[in-house]
Amino acid sequence: MTPDEIRLLLAHEADAILNIPASDAYTRATDLIVEQVKVKKGKLVTSGMGKAGQVAQNIATTFSSTGTPSVFLHPSEAQHGDLGILQENDIMLVISNSGKTREIVELITLAKNLVPNIKFVVITSNPDSLLAEKADICILTGHPAEVCTLGLTPTTSTTVMTVIGDILVVGTMQKIKFTAADYAKRHHGGYLGEKSREMEK
Repeated sequence: MTPDEIRLLLAHEADAILNIPASDAYTRATDLIVEQVKVKKGKLVTSGMGKAGQVAQNIATTFSSTGTPSVFLHPSEAQHGDLGILQENDIMLVISNSGKTREIVELITLAKNLVPNIKFVVITSNPDSLLAEKADICILTGHPAEVCTLGLTPTTSTTVMTVIGDILVVGTMQKIKFTAADYAKRHHGGYLGEKSREMEK
């Protein structure tokens, strides 16, 4: 792969990020997360299948490290007992590029059967999907074309999902007024923990 080819791939990814639709869905989503987790003392439960699930896991750990308790629920394992992690006042953030992922659609039904009033934030590329219809708040990716040479492998779509997760994390941090002192309490070891404690001085 030549430098020019690499730059083209980078440009494709960057363009996809810049074309993520900016809407009030982000504000409504972060407001709802703060309401359910910070005020009502629930937790954020993320989920996704395959590559989207890996993004959901990353989002959960980032939220937890920045003051919003969050866990990842595998949609298949949920059908074998792990659904029991859901409690009153929890909120779910689920990711599906197509909005049709069977395990995720089923998860919403199962979750509502266990906790009827549970709220859902959905990240998807498909505003007309069943998942989007079931969402309390739907955040759209802009449906970018995958950078994969086959146009199939989740590449650009997962990049965009990750960025959307970052926006939700930062927006929530702003709303809960998360400080360096708060960060230090959650990061005892490592470079970031040391840096956050230095910021307190």
